[in-house]
Amino acid sequence: MKLFCKAGACSLSPHIVLRECGLDFTQVSVDLVKKVTECSEDYWQINPKGQVPALELDDGTLLTEGVAIVQYLADLKPDRQLLAPVGSLTRYHTLEWLSFISSELHKTFTPLFKPDTPDSYKPLLRARLEQQFRFVDKALQDKQWLMGLRFSVADAYLYVMVRWAHALKLELDGLTALEAWFQRTSQRPAVQAALKAEGLAQETGPTRGRP
Repeated sequence: MKLFCKAGACSLSPHIVLRECGLDFTQVSVDLVKKVTECSEDYWQINPKGQVPALELDDGTLLTEGVAIVQYLADLKPDRQLLAPVGSLTRYHTLEWLSFISSELHKTFTPLFKPDTPDSYKPLLRARLEQQFRFVDKALQDKQWLMGLRFSVADAYLYVMVRWAHALKLELDGLTALEAWFQRTSQRPAVQAALKAEGLAQETGPTRGRP
């Protein structure tokens, strides 16, 4: 498999999941401005959406959208218990979190990384994100992970969002449950390996790149 990604972008989520699953893959960096890979390939020809992540399977099939990719990977390695089995309510609660992170966090962050976003709009986006992170902090009270006792694909996705929050210096003071969760996640071997592979290992909070 090949994972097309950009350092510190949302593709860090499936990157972490690939390593949590112990799957063999090739990491291919993409210049999202020029739309070329590190091998000088035209990225538009690989992924017509022009965004990361994209996962090329062994048979050449391309899978895009991070939420879909992490579910696919978790189902390849059910023994890693990153996503509960079909029919389990726990699975659908995990998908609930993936949906929330995608729609309420990820998509709210995106305009903050765009140079043409009006400055007058940015405080509204930041306030919305801070409100949503307070919700996440409350949900993590007395929990080790979003789903309780097991790290899941939703935790991998949330980790990227908290890194972005640090990068943009959002007001997260007092969110002690979220901070404790972030520190636990940062210490996971798969997370450390993914950060190192993307050249992010020395960064304690701020991240590089854009979503």
